[in-house]
Amino acid sequence: MPRLSCWFIRASLIYLAIGFTFGGLLLANKGVPFYPLIWRLLPSHYEFLLVGWIVELAMGMIFWIMPRFSAGAARGNEALIWASFWLINAGIWLAAGGSLLPLAWLGAAGRILEAGAAAAFGVGAWPRIKAFYG
Repeated sequence: MPRLSCWFIRASLIYLAIGFTFGGLLLANKGVPFYPLIWRLLPSHYEFLLVGWIVELAMGMIFWIMPRFSAGAARGNEALIWASFWLINAGIWLAAGGSLLPLAWLGAAGRILEAGAAAAFGVGAWPRIKAFYG
């Protein structure tokens, strides 16, 4: 497994643990209310599980499983994929922070970084798809 895929998958498992922890706190508070402001964790819970766990796990697996080049670097230029890794993680934390803090621009900035991560991943992975099918 390539090193970059390991980073994506490890980060996704960290987000899984954080998201499940937030979900457990929300569920416990629903059964026995102990802190009413805990519900502010709900958007962060969604963010960590949907984008942090699912999307990041998918990106790591896609990078690993996609066809490799027969000549040159097997996975092409990995710089854009590394950029997408850092962009998606920064975006997740900004979007989650935007739901916890009363700063709406944090959430918007996080979404922009996540969209940039998707674009960088797509541009970085496209030559491997085109080379395989073209």
